Amino acid sequence: MLHSIIEMLHSIIGAITGENDRKKIRGTVVLMKKNVLDFNDLSASVLDRVHELVGQGVSLQLVSAVHADPTNGLQGKVGKPAFLEDWITTITPLTAGESAFKVTFDYDKEVGQPGAFIIRNNHHSEFYLRTLTLEDVPGHGRIQFVCNSWVYPADKYDTDRVFFTNQTCLPSETPGPLRRYRERELVNLRGDGTGELKEWDRVYDYAYYNDLGNPDRDPKYARPVLGGSVEYPYPRRGRTGRPPSETDPNTEGRLPLLMSLNIYVPRDERFGHIKMSDFLAYALKALVQFLLPEFEALCDSTPNEFDSFQDVFDLYKGFKVPDGPLLDKIKENIPLEMLKELVRTDGEGLFKFPTPQVIKEDKSAWRTDKEFAREMLAGLNPVLICLLQEFPPESKLDPEVYGNQNSSITKEHIENHLDGLTINKALEKKRLFILDHHDTLMPYLRRINTTSTKTYASRTVLFLKDDGTLKPLAIELSLPHPDGDKFGAVSKVYTPAEHGVEGSVWQLAKAYAAVNDSGHHQLLSHWLNTHAVIEPFVIATNRQLSVLHPINKLLDPHFRDTMNINALARQILINAGGVVESTVYPSKYAMEMSSVVYKNWVFTEQALPADLINRGMAEKDSDAPHGLRLVLDDYPYAVDGLEIWSAIETWVEDYCSFYYKTDEMVEKDSELQSWWKELREEGHGDKKDEPWWPKMHTVKELIDTCTIIIWVASALHAAVNFGQYPYAGFLPNRPTISRRFMPEEGTPEYEELKSNPEKAFLKTITAQLQTLLGISLIEILSRHSCDEVYLGQRDTPEWTQDATPLKAFEKFGRKLADIEENIMKRNGDQRFKNRVGPVNMPYTLFYPTSEGGLTGKGIPNSVSI
Repeated sequence: MLHSIIEMLHSIIGAITGENDRKKIRGTVVLMKKNVLDFNDLSASVLDRVHELVGQGVSLQLVSAVHADPTNGLQGKVGKPAFLEDWITTITPLTAGESAFKVTFDYDKEVGQPGAFIIRNNHHSEFYLRTLTLEDVPGHGRIQFVCNSWVYPADKYDTDRVFFTNQTCLPSETPGPLRRYRERELVNLRGDGTGELKEWDRVYDYAYYNDLGNPDRDPKYARPVLGGSVEYPYPRRGRTGRPPSETDPNTEGRLPLLMSLNIYVPRDERFGHIKMSDFLAYALKALVQFLLPEFEALCDSTPNEFDSFQDVFDLYKGFKVPDGPLLDKIKENIPLEMLKELVRTDGEGLFKFPTPQVIKEDKSAWRTDKEFAREMLAGLNPVLICLLQEFPPESKLDPEVYGNQNSSITKEHIENHLDGLTINKALEKKRLFILDHHDTLMPYLRRINTTSTKTYASRTVLFLKDDGTLKPLAIELSLPHPDGDKFGAVSKVYTPAEHGVEGSVWQLAKAYAAVNDSGHHQLLSHWLNTHAVIEPFVIATNRQLSVLHPINKLLDPHFRDTMNINALARQILINAGGVVESTVYPSKYAMEMSSVVYKNWVFTEQALPADLINRGMAEKDSDAPHGLRLVLDDYPYAVDGLEIWSAIETWVEDYCSFYYKTDEMVEKDSELQSWWKELREEGHGDKKDEPWWPKMHTVKELIDTCTIIIWVASALHAAVNFGQYPYAGFLPNRPTISRRFMPEEGTPEYEELKSNPEKAFLKTITAQLQTLLGISLIEILSRHSCDEVYLGQRDTPEWTQDATPLKAFEKFGRKLADIEENIMKRNGDQRFKNRVGPVNMPYTLFYPTSEGGLTGKGIPNSVSI
């Protein structure tokens, strides 16, 4: 009311003095012209200038936040068009970068305070609109619009593009003249569910994973549809609307491999130009599927095996690709500016991989039992180890179907190695732990072993020593019974040995356990539990929460690039015959297996405290930091992770409490309730009837939910992603495939294990070709783009105009800086033996910030690679 009176007074004074007739509002638009990688698209620039010359420029119209137009359905009054000035004469840099353009609006008292603006691009080409800043708006001073969106030519859109000021408001608090604009923008983003989506479309919609198979290429590349069935439940992905394949109407048609970068995701979800050129430079080295025949020929000319560990070490010195079809094919398919990264040219045309941290300081420490156990606490997959609470370990598989799957590890195998404790005493003192892959793998093992993979389902039992480190006591390797599943498992138990053939057998037993863990890590800890489960949140947020909504503003940075990287993954990594099927042991059953594991996924258990309690690794204790007491004090993933979790939780609580003063405000927020309903019923639709979903009736439920989403998208993903090359870039440490079973006494393989244990080990694990593929892939996945935005950072400082949330965010940033210092102190403290280990590799995966490249640290805001 007061607002309207002030506006009216301004108008009266303006009318008396004549100021209204003269007043101009000056603005600055910051945008980036269309580019191809790091170079401006010169042909597009020329065509845009031609359009300018014939009067087809870029127009902006201010929309009133205070005065409704009765002739336009009471939507905000729209001002006269103003055009970007000096488009033709503004010199833009050759490399892609931002340019600033002036725009001058006539002040219109009937518009008054602008709350939005409409933009029409009458040029030939799209541009990336970053901000509009208005100076000296009568009665309001400076007004900022944060846009961060691609604007295509107007003829590509059915409705006008509208952008709002950087104010934040709940639906019920939206100024009346802006309500229809707010609602219509969400309708546009939802689309109508039909047709093939084009690059300029802004539609966020859901689809099943029905695009992994390629039955048109060959029936052997058919794969089941994941999602929408009891047998194969799955989170939803972004819809592309591509037509079905010719041979199977339920499978979506595939894009040709070289068109992979054109796969549809909403335009604002695509990588920025810096990220895209970084990604391509690294990725072209790994997207070797179209080079595979030549790689195979190369590997066949020197048999497809490493003969010794030295052969593997030599990969990091550089290896020459012979002149011939492979090099020709590379040059044909890869732009010149990328070739230097692919071949890492030093005049010799060497392929060269960086030396992984795990072998940088000591080339053999990775083989020790101490390091094998330490990596379960501070390695690539530190999210699986559990407290052992019963002995022998029991299976949860249905005995009616799978017979007796309980462990065959006995007290005789381990009791002499418990530092004088009995098994019962060790259980009571919480000194026994287990890494258990048995139940996940056993239902698929018979089928997996019909492929080139030959592997086991493993259980590894460990003991907590007095110095806080773990030592492995026994590894059980199990196979399905040859007479059928209902006859149970056929198992063999291996115990530690250092010398002779027994020592070589023990090294192989650890390798089979590591193969199990590598597959679990890549498919479940990494792909399913971060990439796949977050995508429905990205889609639902854009469909149901306006950009004005506080929860959209809170979560949006944590969704950056996720849809794009997931779409590329479906196209070249997790698809039938893709890199994951070629390099990870479940082979063609990989994604199907992840679907079966998703049956047990529980949203609330993704919270770090809940996860640690579930695994028996922590207990509630109100006197302990973060309200939890760790069972194992020196557990770097948990210690650092709880600090990060707590910082996120505090930030989310500070933020949400500013906008939601009561539980009733949560319940009555129409957009929030629609978002949560759609997320459960559509995005994770196969889980919609689960009783564990938060009801979203209270501020606490909102805080808990947003904390989990941010944790999964940022810190959890960082923990399981950016250690890939540092730990697994040396594949013998983290083999992904086993190709033959444990040698039995009396066989030639056993004799080879005795006479040449290195060669026997390397003939068992991942072959040469798959190693090249695998380490190329994880090198890309482990790299930070040079424009990455990390936890506690935003790419736009003025992301909201509310001072209290901005101060809370600054506090969050300071807390993260303190955590960085704490991590470095702990890594330097000799008492904590699991933080550095025999390989002399400090645990830095929860270190919040990083520079670009391969660093083994840094928590990006989102699942962005």
